[in-house]
Amino acid sequence: MTTDLHRSLGLTDDEFAEICRVLEREPNHLELALYAVMWSEHCSYKSSRLHLRRLPTAGDHVLVGPGENAGVIDAGDGIAVAIRIESHNHPSAIEPYQGAATGVGGILRDVFTMGARPLAVMDPLFFGDLESARQRWLVEGVVSGISGYGNSVGVPTIGGELTFDERYAGNPLVNVLCCGALPRERLVLGVASGVGNLAVLLGSTTGRDGIGGVSVLASAGFSGADADADDAKRPSVQVGDPYEEKRLIEACLELLDSGLVVGIQDLGGAGLVCATSETAARGGVGMDVDVTAVPLRELGMEPFEVMTSESQERMLAIITPENWEAVAALCAKWEVRATVVGRVVAPELDAHGREVGLLRVRDGFDGEVLAVVPAASLADEAPLYDRPRARPAELDAILADDPTNDESLEGAGDDLLAMLVDPAWVYRQYDSQLFLNTVVGPGRDAALLRLAGPGLPASQRGIALSTDSNPHWCALDPRLGTTLTVAESVANLACVGASAKAVVNCLNFGNPEHPEVMWQLSEAIDGMAEACDDLGLPVVGGNVSLYNESAGRDIYPTPVVGLLGVVESLIAPPPGWNWAEGDAIVLVGARRASGPTPFPLAGSRWAIRRGRHGGRLAPFDAASFRATTSFVVNEVAAVCAGRASDLSAVHDVAGAGLAGALGEMVAATGLGVDVASLEAPGELFSEFPGRYVLGTRDVEALLARVRAAGVAAVVLGHVGGSRLRLGEVELEVAAIRHTYTHALADALDVREWTAPVL
Repeated sequence: MTTDLHRSLGLTDDEFAEICRVLEREPNHLELALYAVMWSEHCSYKSSRLHLRRLPTAGDHVLVGPGENAGVIDAGDGIAVAIRIESHNHPSAIEPYQGAATGVGGILRDVFTMGARPLAVMDPLFFGDLESARQRWLVEGVVSGISGYGNSVGVPTIGGELTFDERYAGNPLVNVLCCGALPRERLVLGVASGVGNLAVLLGSTTGRDGIGGVSVLASAGFSGADADADDAKRPSVQVGDPYEEKRLIEACLELLDSGLVVGIQDLGGAGLVCATSETAARGGVGMDVDVTAVPLRELGMEPFEVMTSESQERMLAIITPENWEAVAALCAKWEVRATVVGRVVAPELDAHGREVGLLRVRDGFDGEVLAVVPAASLADEAPLYDRPRARPAELDAILADDPTNDESLEGAGDDLLAMLVDPAWVYRQYDSQLFLNTVVGPGRDAALLRLAGPGLPASQRGIALSTDSNPHWCALDPRLGTTLTVAESVANLACVGASAKAVVNCLNFGNPEHPEVMWQLSEAIDGMAEACDDLGLPVVGGNVSLYNESAGRDIYPTPVVGLLGVVESLIAPPPGWNWAEGDAIVLVGARRASGPTPFPLAGSRWAIRRGRHGGRLAPFDAASFRATTSFVVNEVAAVCAGRASDLSAVHDVAGAGLAGALGEMVAATGLGVDVASLEAPGELFSEFPGRYVLGTRDVEALLARVRAAGVAAVVLGHVGGSRLRLGEVELEVAAIRHTYTHALADALDVREWTAPVL
């Protein structure tokens, strides 16, 4: 009977045998449920841990690296910054509003459990073609969920990404990044320690929503053909309450400031079993949990439901018994429920004489033991798989179909208009100005915030955030594509004057049981490691989301890079895209990619639009990139520090190439540009990181600084007039602004007043 059950819970026969070996007996039904959720792909990373070890994680400024709820760096002035990125892909595909909303709630808890007040959220989103009514429903539901939760809880959403491709039609991706700040002395870890200490459950009651969410949803794809089967997964989606979350944030931060907490952990994936086993394992202790003490919102819940429910807005705090009354009083002030549900117990000797911290689930603190398992076996000792990897057999033929030589400019103006899509409709649903710290908000190269907030030491520093991905690059070459994606994110931070300090990643891939998918994942991790080594960046945390497939078809390999940067002095805003009539336009950076092929078009938006999905990517020249990016950081940082500068605008050359960068700046300012000549037609749409469009009021002064820095640069033309002229391509500024502003709302069939582009 138990053997049949383990398969229904997603455990293999070999995993069941391993559980029996660990326990030296067969597990009962409750114990099997605990292992099923903790050994799921989402919780244990059993297919990816082997590869993630290759990422660099150390740095002088790293305070907390991977393995905790969020990564933390020292930002200076006695302030630490916590950052985390997560996915809520499968829940959002089933129930877009609640899936996205609870994704926001979960990532907020990851950050404030470190002692940080959440300051900002970003949301990389991936959907299918908007011609589909279902995709429009998904977009509107996800955006509403993010805005409904973030706006209500009081944390600004300051940027992200919006990608549409038919490869995500059956399996959309909803990734959420959160960043928060804390005084360094408030930093706390999710560790249970001190025999006799109490485990206190804070926040919402526990229900059946979200039971088995990580194993039911995140360890299996979607049928695509059976809507009833996919809808049957709907109860596995959690339901969020942002007002409960807001009270929980304030209560937890005050508990930490008051010194009443020994350790703290959020209840995310796998619920109470995850929080209790992980905190106990980190502390090398055991824990007794009274399943009957957990406040419930539904009658008749079984112990396995109580332990594995992923009901939202809950935290587990470890406190000393003498602090219980103070904790209870503080929580009552914030109207947050606080219940003692467990006790820290000493490790015990097993039959082999080894000390083991045991997680015991009891019916009453002194009642019947319903389950007893080694805590570390749940939290740290899941199977580790080196799954088969195979380079896709068709990849050589795809690479051979290179669009680089197809450089006809016929229809290039229409192509450019089609690729200029302002995501402002989405960002208007979000409040990006909560806390009044947002200096650069959604829709620009990177977001920029003042590093300020309640309880933080005074500082003039700023922090910058960017999320980046390029699935088409990674489909052609996951290693180089990921390297270029990291570089692109660094370039985005440079445009707001920030030096990159730390990386987080959300690795979204297909079915790991497909050797081609595991090859993509392994290659992408190596590409990220190489980029981070080249650029001196530590990876301080991340998330792996696998089984993103529908009807047996995997999504594109989609590693999302989240980057945190610091601006040393933020007194004035960066130049942005705000050039003026008569300014010179200067392209800084290598005009051609290194290698024999100039202006590669493989993986570019232009090539994809023309149905060309093949070709080889431009190689990454790390030395040239570092020099160019350092020059741009210094130029923009001088403006942020309030120093006089002739720099009037800056934008990196990224999606849609040089034409896309200039088109966006024209749309933003309403001013035309005149670029008389191009080296080759492909220069318009070629994409590779390390090039920046700068506007200047004194071109000779800027070029002198460029020469002193040893960086390549060329004057492209000047700003002015009512047309965008790029060699033979000409478009009216009015047409560009109208298309840019209305394209997304028109595609979503949303009728609303459109704010003017500023």
